[in-house]
Amino acid sequence: MSKNETALLLIDVQQAFKNEAYWGGNRNNPQAEQNIDSLLSEWRRKGWPIIHVKHNSRNPHSLLHATNAGNQIMSCAMPIAGEPLFEKQVNSAFIGTQLQAYLEEQGIKSLLIVGFITNHCVSTTARMAGNYGFKVFVAADATATFDRIGHDGVLYKSEEVHRISLANLHEEFATIVHTADMLTNVEVNGHVNV
Repeated sequence: MSKNETALLLIDVQQAFKNEAYWGGNRNNPQAEQNIDSLLSEWRRKGWPIIHVKHNSRNPHSLLHATNAGNQIMSCAMPIAGEPLFEKQVNSAFIGTQLQAYLEEQGIKSLLIVGFITNHCVSTTARMAGNYGFKVFVAADATATFDRIGHDGVLYKSEEVHRISLANLHEEFATIVHTADMLTNVEVNGHVNV
């Protein structure tokens, strides 16, 4: 495996994120799952590294608790043999897991992050990955979020939350890309050329 390959890091692609009402309503990016599936299929076809992360909430009432159906991984992102799965209980995929050690052991220097949700686990993981020295890409159209009510009672629409979250990451912790760019600008040896 080349040390320069970009690993596809799938964050929390779980059934719970299909339940808009539970998360506050109005999820943006309805095509996120389709784009995740496209990227996953391409990474598998080329034999590039794929890493799955699953959130197991400590709260038994959460849809993401291990006893609830929402904890299950969506069919578009189900791991297959040889694809590691790291299970976490907080926002960052690096906390309480062996993800960092695995990436270092495999010589992976670059990550393409997809999954749910933009302003929580995707953002937190991207920030930590950038701080750890990884080259990080986040596929804007392969992640999504929900409406949020701020501390001031103002309703922030999901698309606004999504865009601002990505703007905060871009050129500081990660490079924001789109699925089509990643499918057409990834060289044969796994280097990302965007």
